[in-house]
Formats: sequence, structure tokens, C-alpha cells
Amino acid sequence: MASTILVTGGTGTLGRHVVPLLRGAGCSVRVLSRRERPDEDGVVYVTGDLRENAGVAAAVAGCATVLHLAGGPKGDDEATAHLARAAAEAQVKHLVYISVIGADRVPLAWLRSKLAAERAVADSGVPWTTLRAAQFHDLTLAMVEKMAKLPVVPSPGGLRLQPVDAREVAERLVELTLGAPAGLVPDLAGPRVYDLAELSRGYLRARGKRRPLMPVRIPGKAGRAYRAGANLTLEGATLGERTWEDFLSERVA
Repeated sequence: MASTILVTGGTGTLGRHVVPLLRGAGCSVRVLSRRERPDEDGVVYVTGDLRENAGVAAAVAGCATVLHLAGGPKGDDEATAHLARAAAEAQVKHLVYISVIGADRVPLAWLRSKLAAERAVADSGVPWTTLRAAQFHDLTLAMVEKMAKLPVVPSPGGLRLQPVDAREVAERLVELTLGAPAGLVPDLAGPRVYDLAELSRGYLRARGKRRPLMPVRIPGKAGRAYRAGANLTLEGATLGERTWEDFLSERVA
């Protein structure tokens, strides 16, 4: 009988792609959710809260592998520490974590939290794999959609992104999860680097809208880091194939 894989964040943007891929590979899947859900399609749902450390030990029990996808704007370090301790106590054989490119270079609180979460995984005593990925197309879309509702669209100078398709991230994570622990693996980014103005113009064209763009400057240390490309991995990253334009033609047009 196949060993069970626990997936946190299995109902989120990434998890909705990961879980079917694991099931298609013949894996027994358990998903940790904060809300009760009925089991479906061979997936068992268990209830717990990572930040409150409620139900975590029970969720991990009996699992050989844990794939940690759950995340939020704050508290990822604390939540991941709880999961990592439970995984160590349950003698999990492989702990896999999805992080963000620039977690070790961009001075923002949520990225510092991501870096602390990476350290909790690495220091857990459980064999581990961490993948840093670029911003997903879905999150990029949410950002430009919000800005495009304004009469004038802000265009932060020097801010570049290399958005990646969530399905390609899911495929890579499943490959890593089913493989041997590999530590920090090469980053995964999209096939092209765009400045934010390009991303906004592409969205506006796809929606048939017109908006003026207004250059703005991101202040402080974070602004300097973004202008220096600290949120990018321009050399040595694994690159996806689906571009921002491909994504827009499917989702928006």
C-alpha cells in the first residue's frame, strides 16, 4: 500500500493543482484544512490550524511525506515551525516546502517570515526539500486587476517580475515530493522578465481597456532591493514555459 502524503494548503491556488497530480501518481493523499470538508476522490481531509498548532500532530501521524503549501501574509514562520516539530516527532521521511524567490534578499516582513520558515524546515531534523518559486500568474493577475480599477494605473519604476504558472510549479513540486530529499533546489521562475508596466498593459489589452500609467517610486530599502532585482533569479533558475500572455489568453480574453 502506498504511504500517505500530507498536503497543507491543499485547497489553495497551488494545492488545487498538486493534489490531483499526486492522486494521478497513485499516492494516498491527506489534506490539512482549517474547515471540515467531506472526503472526495480518494482524498482524506483532516481539520487543523497550523498557526494555533491545533490538530497538527494528528494530521501528520502515519505520513511518510509532508508537502507544505499553506501560507499567508504573516505567521508562516510560526506555522511552519509547528509543522516541522510535528513532522520530526512523527518520524516523517521527507518534508517539502514551497518558498519565494528573494526570501533571503528582499527586506519585507512577509519574506523574512518565509526565510524563517525555510530555516525551520532545514533545522527540523527531517530530510527536506525547499523550492523557491517566482510570483504565480494568478497572484500577478490579482495585483494588476486591482490597480486597473483606478483611473490612473500606478507603475512602480524598476519593479520587475518573472511570473510563473502555478501548474508548472505544481508539476515540479510533485516531482520533488516523489523523489529523494534534495535540500534547497534551483529556483523556478517564468520564461520572461517583465516590468510592471508591461504586465499592466498586457492585462489592459486583454480586457480591451485603456488607462494611463503613472510612474511611481517604491521608497526605502525594499524599493532599492526591487530595483536591484533581488526578487529575481536571472541565472541558474529552472524556467517554466507558459508566458504571461499565454495565461491571459486563457484566463481573461
